[in-house]
Amino acid sequence: MPVSGARLLTYTALDVRSRAPPTEGGMATLRTEICIVGAGAAGLWAAAACARRGAETLVLEKTGKPGTKILASGGSRCNLTTMLDPDRTADHFGPGRNFIRPALRNLSPAAVREHFASIGVPTKTEPAFEKVFPASDSALEVRNAMVTAAERAGAEIRLHAAVTSIQPDGDGWRVDTATDAVWCRALLLSAGGKSYPKTGTTGDGYDWLRGLGLKVTNPVPALVPLTSPASWVHELSGIAVDGELRIGSRRRRRPVLFTHKGTSGPGAMDLSDEVSRGGAREARLDLLPDIGLDALRATLVDAAGQPGSPALASILPLPRRLIEVVAARSQLGDSNPRANQINKRARQRLLEQTKGLQIPISGTTGFAHAEVTAGGLALSQVNRKTMQVKTMPGLYVVGELLDLNGPIGGFSFQAAFSTAELAAGAACHHVQRGADV
Repeated sequence: MPVSGARLLTYTALDVRSRAPPTEGGMATLRTEICIVGAGAAGLWAAAACARRGAETLVLEKTGKPGTKILASGGSRCNLTTMLDPDRTADHFGPGRNFIRPALRNLSPAAVREHFASIGVPTKTEPAFEKVFPASDSALEVRNAMVTAAERAGAEIRLHAAVTSIQPDGDGWRVDTATDAVWCRALLLSAGGKSYPKTGTTGDGYDWLRGLGLKVTNPVPALVPLTSPASWVHELSGIAVDGELRIGSRRRRRPVLFTHKGTSGPGAMDLSDEVSRGGAREARLDLLPDIGLDALRATLVDAAGQPGSPALASILPLPRRLIEVVAARSQLGDSNPRANQINKRARQRLLEQTKGLQIPISGTTGFAHAEVTAGGLALSQVNRKTMQVKTMPGLYVVGELLDLNGPIGGFSFQAAFSTAELAAGAACHHVQRGADV
């Protein structure tokens, strides 16, 4: 079923099996028009999109089941996309905003919602963070619907088919597995990054790309919890603050959760790639971002002059344990002093800690807990309007293999779907052009 809002082109599939060049090596050789490596979110979307256009499509998946990472996403709820429009969505990809914009305009978040509704997965929204989930809150429903859509369109999905190498071969591409080889006219790589390695995403694709002489930015964990060496941070475990976190030059106004290892929650995880790249060892957290520094100072001064002078816990709208930590780090001498017991210098220290609590950072919890990977194939190597590698006709790279990542909120899935849709259309055009030669 075509996706509303996407530019779809169809053609009559060719029988390329009789046109494929012979392959050396002694292994049985399969031949197809389009081969997709990886049956994750991007691969399954691309499979349905290619097959729907009439292309003979084969998907190779190294694990025993497709869409494993889909099942693990969003705490098994699967945050599919965002409510934002294409341009606002693109702006959340930082340095990659201009690269991803054509793909998002071709397949918008609204079109993704329409598509899932058309394959039996109605969605719902959570306006507080502009997130979109399946109405059932079931990642399993999403995965099953995507597999069914691909297979009904005519794509073949082969499991336990781990790819060992790829290389150009005549006017197409050769893909080797442990048991056989595949020759295809167009090759679409959607093997994922290195996050959640237990799902099979171990970063194999980066080595294939490097082997072709392409530039790959070093992959690092992203959207991952941060670790801290400070015991007072660990003692706040379980407390969440709707604050504004700053790491390096970047800021994020989203909830931050203190954990027994450090910090987590959207605010910390959105900025975690700064730490993964070794660029930051401290975070500053504005605990009361809705209250300006001068306004908070005036509140404290006013409270000090009131009869009975209220205690700090009655003035600051924060959890008591957090107030005690702030008081200690402000050297107030009391975990909950009255306002009139805080002199001018102490008040200034209190303001600095409340509006910029210094949190030491030692690192992240690594790929095992990262939702996505930052780094990957350099965007300069890829045509943003087709997802084809500029120097290698017939090779397309999508999803997490690209050096492209956004914040928590369905952005990674949207990027996977949009880049896959663009690549599918371009790959089908490429196959058709080859047939016309």
